[in-house]
Amino acid sequence: MNPTSELQPVASLVDLEAFERAWRASVTGNEAAPATIYDALRTSSEVRPDAVALTLVNQGTQDENPQRASYRTLIDGVTRAANLFADVGGAGVGIAFLLPCLIETHYVLWGAETAGYAVPLNPFLTNEHLVELISASGARILVTAGSEYPEVWEKAVAVKEALPDLIVTCVGTPGSDLHPDIDFAAAMEDQDGSSLSFPASQDPHRVVAYFHTGGTTGVPKLVAQTHVNQLTAALGAALLLGIREGDCITNGMPLFHVGGTIPCSLSFFLQGAHVLMLSPRGFRNPAMIANIWRIVERFGATILGAVPTAMGALLSVPLDANIGSLRLGVTGASPSPPNLAERFAAITGKGLHELLGMTETGGVTAVDPAASSPTAGSVGIRLPFTTLRVRRQTADGMGDDCGPGEIGLLFVEGPHVSPGYLDETQNAGVFEGGGVNTGDLAYFDVAGRLYIAGRSKDLIIRSGHNIDPSMIEQAFMRHPAVDAAVAVGQPDRYAGELPVVFLTLRPGQEVTVDELQDFARSFIAERPAWPKQVYVVDALPTTAVGKPYKPALRAQAALRMLKPKLHDIAGDHLVDVSATDGGKRGLEISIRLKEPHEAIEGAIREELGGYVVSCSLAYT
Repeated sequence: MNPTSELQPVASLVDLEAFERAWRASVTGNEAAPATIYDALRTSSEVRPDAVALTLVNQGTQDENPQRASYRTLIDGVTRAANLFADVGGAGVGIAFLLPCLIETHYVLWGAETAGYAVPLNPFLTNEHLVELISASGARILVTAGSEYPEVWEKAVAVKEALPDLIVTCVGTPGSDLHPDIDFAAAMEDQDGSSLSFPASQDPHRVVAYFHTGGTTGVPKLVAQTHVNQLTAALGAALLLGIREGDCITNGMPLFHVGGTIPCSLSFFLQGAHVLMLSPRGFRNPAMIANIWRIVERFGATILGAVPTAMGALLSVPLDANIGSLRLGVTGASPSPPNLAERFAAITGKGLHELLGMTETGGVTAVDPAASSPTAGSVGIRLPFTTLRVRRQTADGMGDDCGPGEIGLLFVEGPHVSPGYLDETQNAGVFEGGGVNTGDLAYFDVAGRLYIAGRSKDLIIRSGHNIDPSMIEQAFMRHPAVDAAVAVGQPDRYAGELPVVFLTLRPGQEVTVDELQDFARSFIAERPAWPKQVYVVDALPTTAVGKPYKPALRAQAALRMLKPKLHDIAGDHLVDVSATDGGKRGLEISIRLKEPHEAIEGAIREELGGYVVSCSLAYT
């Protein structure tokens, strides 16, 4: 799997095993995969120096003059950034960054991984969490965007106030409320872009990044990634997606997320292909949705990449351009609705292939191969030189491997698996025996293709009956009026939890809750899985990369049920009720009363004592 080489088509597990045998039999020192990210980027720049590596569009209009970087420019920028970081912080320095999706973000990311290690940060995290992550990582340098991006700049100002020893440099124009320690543009100009000015480590197992994982509430975990983790994932995705010179992917994912950095960027760099960056704010920029088909036509995009929620929005845009360059679509990061692939095929005439990944596996775990027609519902096959196991759950822990069609817990082993969390106390139950327990419920078919049945932690447990929420969600998604559906558990005094559904409707569609219930029940074989309530909402909460954010929905479900009961108890004494889910205490109900009231407080505690929740009381 040498980068920039022509990869043989892999359409099945049989093909993959043949590829592995042939590679092992023929590999020599010159053909082996590169040891470091920098070596891989250097190879691509030597093979295709003048090819376009990156294009950044802002609005996607026909008269826009986008920013471009060739492979020669890319390696020059990465080299300068690495030299800068090494000069400022010394060998092995940690570089955190709070940046939108800029071409310079790639210089910073890969330059940081060359000089030391990168700590990509989500600007939507709270200031407190950003400070905690930077402090825990040991990063000494922070690269941020200028005041052109106030939502990022304001976070950087707050972080610098909390961590005054942090060395701050700014890509862009700084605001008046903080003077950066280093002028990024001037410092980059002063560096040598032709070669590294320091002896870079060639250890493929050196940690080069700490990506945070988790939601936007609760303290995120920092996942270590090495050169070999990222290269195994990126090369595996390149092989299974058949990425080649001349390919161009639309990438609207953030670069603090492994999906945006590894399969949607690094995989393409390794093959000398083109990454089309869909604005600094990605799919959060409405123009990227509205102009998507004209963008595909203008830049000759061959692969349309987007998470399912964004892909659904793209497919709602009328086709107003020639998209003959397109050869496939790729989606991942969260389960795809059953009809998404059908909609994609109907509009583009091409197949939509799913990718499964997680931060703990370098961003890629399995890929539905592009050399075969998409398999409905499948996330594809394992990466080369890796192992996927689906294991039975027993009272004592994990049992034997499951047979085809049998649902169990998915375990991943291979060189793409992270060495663990920065805080080793968090490894228990996740990193086991050199592999990772993904927490996914999954099964294989007889051909070795993988299917995700849900998340073990998302199971709804009703009177001891384990309910897979994806079964409910898929049933509602079959209805033509439904745009998105998410099932969660709602607290219940008797059953512990009852299934409920939050859903959004497609524009212009009208349908009653009773009609939706009747329709979905015909596809839900298990009566206990019939939702107790259906909540039609304007929008579903999502994470920064478009995944449905179930903790927020579990909290909403609890509030919808509990708030009327608490109002009946407290009446006008009740000021506010809120709920949070995902912290150390699980679902917590916070109640604010006008003033202390012993009888009301006792009644509240008695009522909530019948649910699996914790409770806190406060007063105005």
